[in-house]
Amino acid sequence: MEALLTRLTIFVLAVFAGFEVITKIPPTLHTPLMSGANAISGITIVGAIVAAGAQESLLTTVLGFIAVVCASINVVGGFLVTHRMLAMFRRKG
Repeated sequence: MEALLTRLTIFVLAVFAGFEVITKIPPTLHTPLMSGANAISGITIVGAIVAAGAQESLLTTVLGFIAVVCASINVVGGFLVTHRMLAMFRRKG
């Protein structure tokens, strides 16, 4: 029970810290930072695949699958935003 409480506390603090960091970034920097976030989400996908593939319990498999789906959505969205940003800097014609 103590380990669960410790992990939950770390998770809540990480969510709070992440929210505070993201809200302090000016809107002009959000798009370039998406490229860096894609690399982090790629690492998350690998970890989620390992967690889902371990099949230690049904819960870890389901949570690993959900993590793969969420991280994949994040990577694809990040690439779409980056592509759109780069299209703004292309010359017309």
